[in-house]
Amino acid sequence: MRSYILLAICCSLTTLLHGQPPHLIRTNSVTQLSVDGRPFLIRGGELGNSSASGIAYMKPIWPRLVKMHLNTVIAPVYWDLLEPKENSFDFTLVDALITGARGHGLKLVLLWFGTWKNSMSCYVPAWMKTDEQRFPRALGITGRPEEIITPFSEAALAADKKAFSALIKHLWTIDAQQHTVLMIQIENEIGMLPEARDHSAPANKAFNNPVPKELIDYLKGHHDSLEAELRTRWDTMGSPTSGTWEAVFGKSLATDEIFMAWYFGKYAEGIAQAGKRIYDIPFYLNAALNAPGKKPGEYPSAGPLPHVMDIWKAAAPDIDFLAPDFYNPNFRYWATRYTRKDNVLFIPEHRLEPGADAKALYAYGHYQAIGFSPFSIESTVKPEDEPIGKCYDLIAQLSGEISQAKQRHSIDGVLLSKDADTTRLEMGDYKITAAHDLRLGWSPKAKDTLWPLTGGIIIGLSPDEFYVGGTGIVLTFQPKGEGRAGILSVEEGRFVNGKWQPGRRMNGDQTHQGRHIRIPEGEYSIQRVKLYTYH
Repeated sequence: MRSYILLAICCSLTTLLHGQPPHLIRTNSVTQLSVDGRPFLIRGGELGNSSASGIAYMKPIWPRLVKMHLNTVIAPVYWDLLEPKENSFDFTLVDALITGARGHGLKLVLLWFGTWKNSMSCYVPAWMKTDEQRFPRALGITGRPEEIITPFSEAALAADKKAFSALIKHLWTIDAQQHTVLMIQIENEIGMLPEARDHSAPANKAFNNPVPKELIDYLKGHHDSLEAELRTRWDTMGSPTSGTWEAVFGKSLATDEIFMAWYFGKYAEGIAQAGKRIYDIPFYLNAALNAPGKKPGEYPSAGPLPHVMDIWKAAAPDIDFLAPDFYNPNFRYWATRYTRKDNVLFIPEHRLEPGADAKALYAYGHYQAIGFSPFSIESTVKPEDEPIGKCYDLIAQLSGEISQAKQRHSIDGVLLSKDADTTRLEMGDYKITAAHDLRLGWSPKAKDTLWPLTGGIIIGLSPDEFYVGGTGIVLTFQPKGEGRAGILSVEEGRFVNGKWQPGRRMNGDQTHQGRHIRIPEGEYSIQRVKLYTYH
């Protein structure tokens, strides 16, 4: 206890000397990541699982990431390599990541590959894997052990907390001044497979015990704001305030999932508490999204998914937010479900694929996400040609305007496809219609069966002045009141050191003689637009 008190005093002194560590700040109903006293938008890329395990392997990768206009690299820390022998820690790879990031002007988000990675316990040290008596596995209903250490293992939690605390203490020692590491993800895609819950003896005992009062109190206090799936299940049972898990939630696979979500959450909370006592930077959890029609256990169930998000919020209050990993379609649906008053949107992992750039623009603009990150970012052959890099160039230029616009509530984004080629929004004194560029029919691509995803960000500077940044969008305007909208001027330009530098004045063919604002598909630019109303 004395060592924790001394460490807390040292942390307080460090804060006074070097400023607050990276943290989330909420003002005007907007949550932003603050780094060195300024809002920070993560333009991220996640490394492939094994890339950070080789120092020499990473050397040619760093410059490639800079060419894509990243400002943050999301990289794993492997428990098995950090603690190859129990109580013996090796921070060589962590130090190499920090040195490499600093040398290229980049920040880091670290992924703690601890007890679970994609449900499995594949990154725990060998001394844990081979000691099943001390670190027991989750069991299937037939008693078959899985490659998943049970969250009911006190010994496993203690070992994970100790290793994670050693990592956090090391980061505090070497990075509390420079703030290279912005956030840490605890574990990776926690979930149960191939069954909905653990059937080990400790799990069965907990399952037949009463639902913890802590969870019941949360359900009662948040009833009206609970996610629909959970609220309906509880209400269907009569909203009981005591009883076993099946008495409170019914007998079903869904109840098995709720039960496991609570105990996974408590496990993660224990790790988060241990870390925050040492160095209070944001901690988050990521989720493997469930596919439609799949039952719990057929997907990594009980992870921090939307339908059990409230269970996680109740179980793990020291986790700052929950985040989706995107390999599923229907981007809007999932992004909306992860955007709540108590949960800011961060996308730590998205398939590196065509359209990721448009989704990033939409996430930053419409959902006010604090960051976006394609997976296996180093796999690109020509980084300077990557669409996500061109998107990040726009975001880098607009970042100051985006942060200010969030506070004014004068920012939005659009995401367009052939199936959803038009959207409407309001900003300032105008109604805005955003359409896919190929709707104009001027490009031979307009006849294609599939259209590329396009998107953009719209920022209101005043009732009749806007910045528009993106790719493949066409905007038209209509006053909210009477009259018609006209275009006073359109400037294409760039931000240099935060200052707008106008380039071309585009009041002719580029605006179709004042009919619309257009950024063609395949091009990326920012335009400053001034409107007027005539009768």
